[in-house]
Amino acid sequence: MRINFNVPPFTGKEYEYIKECVDNQKICGDGPYTAKANEWIENKTGVKKALLTTSCTHATEMAALLAGIKEGDEVIMPSYTFVSTANAFVLRGAKVIFVDIRPDTMNIDENLIEQAITTKTRAIVPVHYAGVGCEMDTILDIAKRHNLFVIEDAAQGVMATYKGKALGAIGDFGNYSFHETKNYSMGEGGALLLRDETYVDDAIIIREKGTNRTLYKLGKVDKYSWIQPGSSYLPSDMNAAYLYAQLEKAEEINNDRLSHWNRYYEALLPLKEKGLIELPIVPEECVHNAHMFYIKCKDFEERQGLIKYLMSNDILPASHYVPLHSSKAGLIYSEFRGEDRYTTRESERLLRLPMYYKLTDEDLDEVVMRVKEYYRFT
Repeated sequence: MRINFNVPPFTGKEYEYIKECVDNQKICGDGPYTAKANEWIENKTGVKKALLTTSCTHATEMAALLAGIKEGDEVIMPSYTFVSTANAFVLRGAKVIFVDIRPDTMNIDENLIEQAITTKTRAIVPVHYAGVGCEMDTILDIAKRHNLFVIEDAAQGVMATYKGKALGAIGDFGNYSFHETKNYSMGEGGALLLRDETYVDDAIIIREKGTNRTLYKLGKVDKYSWIQPGSSYLPSDMNAAYLYAQLEKAEEINNDRLSHWNRYYEALLPLKEKGLIELPIVPEECVHNAHMFYIKCKDFEERQGLIKYLMSNDILPASHYVPLHSSKAGLIYSEFRGEDRYTTRESERLLRLPMYYKLTDEDLDEVVMRVKEYYRFT
């Protein structure tokens, strides 16, 4: 396509930093660039410890291990999310409990969580869709009263905040994604954020294959051995080097994306005012990061027609998640509690438009023009 849906971010120093790793013969995990990226996240979010991982999926698996999720437990989350959010807990033997979303933000409906809690519930997993924060005050209050963990899926939330607090740094554990489709990328990668320092040593052990090798290297123990179940969640320092080149320019990338988001919104507002589409809603207490720009069509058929029309004009849009509770695995490992009023309906209307760092105004304006053409609004 002439206008792609996504172009991975690139600042120009990625090759230089990767070459440095190679020249210094330090390409495995926990090298200098991993340390720099961890420190950047800690400084930006205020968490006690951040640990780069091989993916956001693996960061979530680590959170499930740290929370002691086991067979027979229940974990509450929205069905409108990527499969990794559920997989991390299903792998521990837990049952995933889905509740409905809010139609305004596409986030979990905080008012439906409490009625889904049973004696088996161990954790709530809010997913900050499109980098717009869930209603965390209510979620934290529920978790505190029921003695539950809060594990934030902030895969799309780097540089976004809720009431001034960084997404991913509000609950017990938070998870970031640095996949190639995200605002900041290392190809495949993620990070685990720890707000409470009491979990730091266990997290380091889990991440290093269940051994205390890292603690040994830090001089905290006199020898290292297998301590507990874990896995190889360490990314290569070359991946971290690629990421760090973008973290150095995080503000520039964020501002660039926000300018695209605002341009889309202003240009498509007339369609909204005519009742032809709906535009994203960002609550007053949230500062988003322009991870995506989406519109909502009238229904599934209209959306599919718009996708076909844009593609015929060399523009690649994207729909998003198929709700997990309706999937083959979802029917086996999960349960939807309460009524599905919005999850399926809203997911079938949502369409994501091209959005990436250094998207040109000319290309963005052409996307807008083609959307208006489809609606015969010129």
